[in-house]
Amino acid sequence: MEKFLAPWRPQLLSIFRIVAGLLLTAHGTVKILGYPAHAMNNAVLASPTGVSGIIELIFGPLLVIGLFTRLSAFMLSGLSAAAYFYVYAAKSFHPIVNGGEAAAFYAFAFLYLAAAGGGPWSVDAAIRKNP
Repeated sequence: MEKFLAPWRPQLLSIFRIVAGLLLTAHGTVKILGYPAHAMNNAVLASPTGVSGIIELIFGPLLVIGLFTRLSAFMLSGLSAAAYFYVYAAKSFHPIVNGGEAAAFYAFAFLYLAAAGGGPWSVDAAIRKNP
């Protein structure tokens, strides 16, 4: 398995970044743009849900294209950790019990991307190649 997947490691990092960014951007579109229809539609912008939606709509697309990847991922990691402790941990610390397993996973996934960068299929990589 190692020999099969190892050559694809850089590209898989880029795919992971793109998918994570798209999924998080969807959270922002639900909260701020009201699409698709969901209980979190049309959040008040000055509320914690509204602020998180704005952050998701700014940094999620940046992550998708791989621009300012490390900064975007670091901000989103902090947002996800704050969401876990602010929203979910009050119910129970255990992620399965409190429903916060996605927030906990996002926090560590984005922390990894902040350390690893965006991979070869990113605007950041293109900028580094063409100064």
